[in-house]
Amino acid sequence: MRGSRVVAVGHYQPAKVLTNDDLAELVDTSDEWISSRVGIRTRHVAGQDESVDELAAHAGAKALAGAGLSPADIDLVLVATSTAVDRSPNTAARVAARLGMGSPAVMDLNVVCAGFTHALATADSLVRTGTAKRALVIGADKMTAVTDWTDRSTCVLVGDGAGAAVVEASEEALIGPVLWGSVPEMGHAVRIEGTPPVFAQEGQSVYRWATTQLPPIAREVCERAGLTPEDLAAVVLHQANLRIVEPVARKIGAVNAVIARDVVESGNTSAASIPMALSKLVERGEISTGDPVLLFGFGGNLSYAGQVVRCP
Repeated sequence: MRGSRVVAVGHYQPAKVLTNDDLAELVDTSDEWISSRVGIRTRHVAGQDESVDELAAHAGAKALAGAGLSPADIDLVLVATSTAVDRSPNTAARVAARLGMGSPAVMDLNVVCAGFTHALATADSLVRTGTAKRALVIGADKMTAVTDWTDRSTCVLVGDGAGAAVVEASEEALIGPVLWGSVPEMGHAVRIEGTPPVFAQEGQSVYRWATTQLPPIAREVCERAGLTPEDLAAVVLHQANLRIVEPVARKIGAVNAVIARDVVESGNTSAASIPMALSKLVERGEISTGDPVLLFGFGGNLSYAGQVVRCP
């Protein structure tokens, strides 16, 4: 087997920004209440006519441009999402059509907030075995479309966006081994269900699980990559809320790492949160080519997946 690497990343967010003060006009809340409990100040909201595949295609195009590749160079498109409206054509197929690709394999993955890291692990495996030459891996969600705007416990959390990565073969394994799993009996803790589907969660259950059970798993991800947490240049966790991100990052022990806190300005964007936060760190120059970065997704299904990647 050969290795694989992330060649480039990209992200996209809708133009409309919803502040905490804006939310206070819709529901009984305030900037102080939201900031103190979840650490979010703003979030981006897609328009009614902006679909998940449109968000995904924008992010994918940016990643392709960063890699110096054309759409025809991609033979696998993986889109992690849980908020696409239609079942067929799937989101990946619509992204391929929007970008003018040739005849790539197109697959959607629904692992909610851990979707991108699951999709990245899938692309890594397929590229390393030679099944795919180059993959475009995207996390995209329109969480505001499945939000109950009268429920202040959830509507203050969500935002929309997409993040993408281009994966190709390399002589070295620059995407580390994945560690993934779930807690199926607690799948009810985070839900997007019903007709029409609505996002709901048991906040305290998720908080306890994330802050107590996930740090040792994340440390094992580092071990599988042959690193210690102290070796990490950055930690990009699923941007659930700041009151989860900060204690989990602290308990991992990555004392020298930049901690992604994109949730403050973007809210919880589910599968988009990790690639979007990673892309922003790269764009701002906060991490450099070759730096080891821990990506760790968790949430819906109480599922998780993480790997250490080398910064493109």
